[in-house]
Amino acid sequence: MPRLMHRAFQPFPRGDRAATALLVLTAILVGYGTVMVGSASDAQAALNGGTSFAIAIRDVLYLGIGALVFVVVVRLRLSWVLSLAPTLVVAGLGLLAGVEMVGITVNGAKRWLPTPFIQIQPSEFFKLVVVLYVAWVVQRHHQRIGNWQHLAVWMSPVLLGVGLILLEHDIGTDTVVGAIALTTLFVAGLPRKIVSSVLLLSVPVLGVYALLEPYSVRRLMSFLHPNANLATSGYQLLQSRIGLGAGGLTGLGLDHSREKWGLLPNPHTDFIFTIIGEELGLIGTLSVIALFIGFLMVSTRIARQCTNEVYRLVVVGITMWIILEAVINIASVVGFWAVTGIPLPFFSYGGTALITELAAVGLMYNIAHDRSRSPRLIIAASEPGFVGTPAPARVVHPRVVHRGSVRVPRS
Repeated sequence: MPRLMHRAFQPFPRGDRAATALLVLTAILVGYGTVMVGSASDAQAALNGGTSFAIAIRDVLYLGIGALVFVVVVRLRLSWVLSLAPTLVVAGLGLLAGVEMVGITVNGAKRWLPTPFIQIQPSEFFKLVVVLYVAWVVQRHHQRIGNWQHLAVWMSPVLLGVGLILLEHDIGTDTVVGAIALTTLFVAGLPRKIVSSVLLLSVPVLGVYALLEPYSVRRLMSFLHPNANLATSGYQLLQSRIGLGAGGLTGLGLDHSREKWGLLPNPHTDFIFTIIGEELGLIGTLSVIALFIGFLMVSTRIARQCTNEVYRLVVVGITMWIILEAVINIASVVGFWAVTGIPLPFFSYGGTALITELAAVGLMYNIAHDRSRSPRLIIAASEPGFVGTPAPARVVHPRVVHRGSVRVPRS
């Protein structure tokens, strides 16, 4: 047991400025989000026959669990976490399969697993799993996955997860999972030809989905003709625009939203940005956008200063996940993109999402303090053949850094 503890845990890291900035920004985002969930959910809780603070209390409970998870993740040794990636992806697929077998339906969507304490949404957990798994694949098999055959084999768990999430009719989460994997591989050096081919192959998949789920597609595409079906597929977007317009510059005041009283569906989840605009006005919405821009800048700084290329890929994957979800959510509630059910990170009510996001931030905070070095990891194409066939050795010339008059090789 002591050996396992020593292998898995490290002292709480401190001292890096970028990590401190990340921690402060995340605290502001989460605090802001908790206040707005409380304001946006009191009407929903009352309409459901409970106390006004019922949903807000659960959100604070999730925040407490998330904070505990953050502390644990920060103390984990990164090499040990990455070594668990294959096990985690199997666990993630198992949970997604469990949704199809024993999952529960909420608001017409079957995406949750019941537990004695909270309802778990495995698709949220799978996003973080994909970040770790793709980085692990690049670390272990970068000399092979530049070949289609090997890439397909090693990415098959991700594709299986995408398929299971598609069975939940959650094309928004599938988009985020796909973007995480493809962006991480592209940054690692996956040839553009393969990236383009993957994107082209996704078109017929979407076509088949449109044939099987015409109602879902009509709902997704309703933003192109917002005034065509105001009583059905366009109703939610109509109410969102009314709420944002009513807020003006400074808003109606905290807890003074009218839309949350049964007019706007999901005011404390997918459409919490609308409530922020209605209650705090344009100033409130711009402050949210500014916080996410700050998160992007700090994450970029952490990635640039990282000396371990595997951990840099983890930062890239997490940053892509958080920022893409923020962009899609904000764009959808203002009518610039389809309503896909993507939550606003750190703001939208949801226990699994918040806990997983804080775990991801814990990983980034941990990586910001890491000073280990890794060899250069560049995806290379291997000759077609069996997956178990070793790839030919590849010589990587060390980069040279000039320090004064001395040439110092750096791996």
